[in-house]
Amino acid sequence: MAVVAVVVEKMMRPVVCMITAPISAAAFAEEALVQRIGAAARAGTHLIQIRQPQFEGLAFMRLVQRALEAIEGAAARLLVNDRVDVALAAGAHGVHLRGDSMTAARVRTIAPPGFVIGRSVHSVAEALEVEREGALDYLLFGTVYTSASKPGAAPAGVEALARACGAVALPVLAIGGMTASTLAPVARAGAAGFAAIGLFADAAVDAMPQEVQQARSAFDTPVRVP
Repeated sequence: MAVVAVVVEKMMRPVVCMITAPISAAAFAEEALVQRIGAAARAGTHLIQIRQPQFEGLAFMRLVQRALEAIEGAAARLLVNDRVDVALAAGAHGVHLRGDSMTAARVRTIAPPGFVIGRSVHSVAEALEVEREGALDYLLFGTVYTSASKPGAAPAGVEALARACGAVALPVLAIGGMTASTLAPVARAGAAGFAAIGLFADAAVDAMPQEVQQARSAFDTPVRVP
């Protein structure tokens, strides 16, 4: 297990990850997103993944840098989705890799110490394969439930999540349809935490602490042994 994975593992359960919802390139939309990122960090979110595939080059790097300023003083770590170059250039805390991204082992050779590397997986077999390759700090497993962000995608279900959690040593976060009402089964499945888009995008900025606390409370239950 990578050294940083121990840090992720020791974060207070559950590990809470915000994934940003798509926005336009308009200045007011960017400003609102940066404010929301700052609010999520202050509310106790551990990981914030910037996923804005429509942003490119300098505009994307500027957004990441503004987000880093917004979370300054909080314990949250800022990750960039897929774009290793932007993450490194902007000074982000890590990167989240897709299935077709650069390998985690390759990223580790060019990343600074303490750089967090996560990866999306969709099956137990895939989770085992990428864990064997090494260099990862956590896995993001899904889609667990039907999700508006993945229309048409068949949900893997909680039982598949439980099998993945029991098969690998890496912390596994659940994604897909994560709401206050669906998180208790996720907790019982042994997930180290969860990642969500809608939960953070739909909440009022000033209500973010209550939303995060409500989601966290679903994990106040014994972990099921797979």
